Amino acid sequence: MRIIQMNRRSLLSAALAVPAATALLGALPARAEMDIGRASSFIEATGRELVATLNSNQPIAVRRQKVADILRQAVDVDGVGRFILGRWWRVATPAEQQEYMQLFEETLIRNLSARFGEYQGVTFSLGRSQQRTEDDALVNTVIQRPSLAPFSLDWRVGEVGGQPRVVDVIAEGTSLRLTQRSEYSAVISRNGGKVAPLLDAMRQQIAALAAREGR
Repeated sequence: MRIIQMNRRSLLSAALAVPAATALLGALPARAEMDIGRASSFIEATGRELVATLNSNQPIAVRRQKVADILRQAVDVDGVGRFILGRWWRVATPAEQQEYMQLFEETLIRNLSARFGEYQGVTFSLGRSQQRTEDDALVNTVIQRPSLAPFSLDWRVGEVGGQPRVVDVIAEGTSLRLTQRSEYSAVISRNGGKVAPLLDAMRQQIAALAAREGR
């Protein structure tokens, strides 16, 4: 097992109070076969980039932006948004589709960033990898935080556009992308099949996250 050290205070820890389902990930079909070794190396390399950024002496705002950039490169953001909105994508107007993707990306990146945070003395442990299907592999990680219970994340990695990308996260046995898809669909269904109320809820969530992070 490989251990990666993180040594920063967490200015994003409050965001962890948001239900884990808000970090859901997904992807569209038609991906190429994913090799276990490549998936594991990809997650390790991504972790090392995050560690280097969090351990740097750069201003907090700069570190946050770099962490966001790393995650945008690692995650199939377009596939995430389209999968989670599901059948409601066709209901949304072009303007709503565009705004949804913008709001979704910001929500996703903020919540993923919060999972790594800027805790002092956090360790990111790379565990077992296993072939899930021909299309993707699971890479297990355990994140340990001082004075807090460690939590396990299984990163589902697929081949997207010829590159490995995170397409789902399994948190303590629960597929986050499937949970988020259900939650988003429920919001739209409760509002007469309209996407606009979901967009309002997403704006409010982003505002709350920004307030907790002090920006």
